[in-house]
Amino acid sequence: MRELTERLRAFASPERVLEDEPMSRHTTFRLGGPADVLFLPASAEETARAIQAARALNEPCFVMGNGSNLLVKDGGVRGLVIEIGEPMSGIAVEGTTVRAQAGASLTHLAREAAAASLQGLAFASGIPGSVGGAVAMNAGAYGGEIKDVLTRTLVLEHGTPVWKTAEELHLSYRNSDVLRQGLIVLEAEFGLAPGDREAILAEMSELARRRREKQPLTMPSAGSTFKRPEGHFAGALIEASGLKGFKVGGAQVSELHAGFIVNAGGATARDVLDLIEAVTARVRADSGVTLEPEVRVIGEE
Repeated sequence: MRELTERLRAFASPERVLEDEPMSRHTTFRLGGPADVLFLPASAEETARAIQAARALNEPCFVMGNGSNLLVKDGGVRGLVIEIGEPMSGIAVEGTTVRAQAGASLTHLAREAAAASLQGLAFASGIPGSVGGAVAMNAGAYGGEIKDVLTRTLVLEHGTPVWKTAEELHLSYRNSDVLRQGLIVLEAEFGLAPGDREAILAEMSELARRRREKQPLTMPSAGSTFKRPEGHFAGALIEASGLKGFKVGGAQVSELHAGFIVNAGGATARDVLDLIEAVTARVRADSGVTLEPEVRVIGEE
């Protein structure tokens, strides 16, 4: 890894190139083994150069956002992990268009839109993700989805930055061509509508209240663990199977919302994976519905 580190530090400051970096510091689950090398790019150019460096050395490369929908296995991640985060988190408002870099948080994006009296992003104000990850997975909540407001996205395709319209990305439920084709989101533009600032802020406040009441926001998790099965709700199926509070090691089905698996203290990735497997088996046996994990899993045992 030394040669990869040296190549990255040739164009990036040392504090943004980290060796043997614990992924527990970079995921909302607060668990996971170390990345051989973790890099925080400050621009689209640096992102492309880092990928090129890894490929030139035949090292695997994984690009992530803020780690809010990610489970890293206990053995860590080999090769290079690129985290698009705070150094690439700029937001600009021009008329009814909001443009954000991929590392911007959805909460910050929604607040900036509200400050400009623009409506359409209130639903995203409490989603614990970044713009890049939200576009890739077509994040949504409370009846809203990214595809409802996204106009176009700057992606890295075969090493070249390319603007693609929302239609060209074929956003669907928790999926898009970003994931299907291995694209990397660099920036995104959102088309919003003029609105009343106080009304928008009131809506955001109400959604925040509902989240606090129904979701385990004070415990480490990766958000909703399972995708919504057609015609059902994952949390309701899990609760109906009597699994609220069920634990494997330090991983637990939330007692507040059964659709969340939380790190109740000292959980390992293996605990989480075993719990996911146990929940899936029980729900399938009880209801005939097979739950599909929403959280992405990477790394080695």
